[in-house]
Amino acid sequence: MIEAQALTLNYGERNIIEDLQLEIPTGKITVLVGANGCGKSTLLRALARLMKPATGVISLDGREMKSMTTKEIARKLAVLPQGPISPEGLTVHQLVKQGRYPHQSWRKQWSKEDEWLVDEALQVTGMMPLRAKTLDSLSGGQRQRAWIAMTLAQKTDTILLDEPTTYLDLTHQIDILDLLYDLNEAEERTIVMVLHDLNLASRYADHMIAVKDKGIYVQGKPEEVVTKVMVKEVFQLDADIISDPLFGTPLCIPHGKGRKVVRANKAKELIKL
Repeated sequence: MIEAQALTLNYGERNIIEDLQLEIPTGKITVLVGANGCGKSTLLRALARLMKPATGVISLDGREMKSMTTKEIARKLAVLPQGPISPEGLTVHQLVKQGRYPHQSWRKQWSKEDEWLVDEALQVTGMMPLRAKTLDSLSGGQRQRAWIAMTLAQKTDTILLDEPTTYLDLTHQIDILDLLYDLNEAEERTIVMVLHDLNLASRYADHMIAVKDKGIYVQGKPEEVVTKVMVKEVFQLDADIISDPLFGTPLCIPHGKGRKVVRANKAKELIKL
């Protein structure tokens, strides 16, 4: 379980998050949404202990994270930042092996279990055929799968991902989100991620948190969170919200200019006139 109490995050003198209270549901998929610059990625970084809070406490499984070693945290929580960078020439297999390093020590060296978990992560993500390829030779979607394989090899109960679908085409976005969904369903991993696409967030999230004005504007199930009022207040956008015909989740249809298509029956009526 990840909890935050009276959390304030800042860059210099500017507060990004102020006096925030938060509890991440265990074993669920939580998605952070909000306008650019609202602080959702900053909040995720703090939950991963990649930045130090100005005030407040962040706890992991009942312990303050600031009292835990980096290895202790890495055994419980895996993090995939936005646009991760790897050394030139690193292969997929070498990258995924790094996920096992938090479990190594002078008493416990590389084992058959470590190798098995690396192979399992490669299999689950579909990266086994590409294990010998260098990361810089892969497509964007393949690289993202390789990084996710590394986080899976850590074998943590919780995974944090900052915009895991950024720069990916629609096919690869769905592939990545389906993979994370399957991990949650099969292994009840707690997954927390930042997503820009409100409709994809609604489809995959069990719990959604909308961030605005340095705090939580609203949180709950997607059907409770995604409303015309929320979209207007959080994103400054007029929109209609309907039910997704495939999944029954909220579907946001933004207003704005665009090409209008006249339906066939309406066109026939116009022709008769």
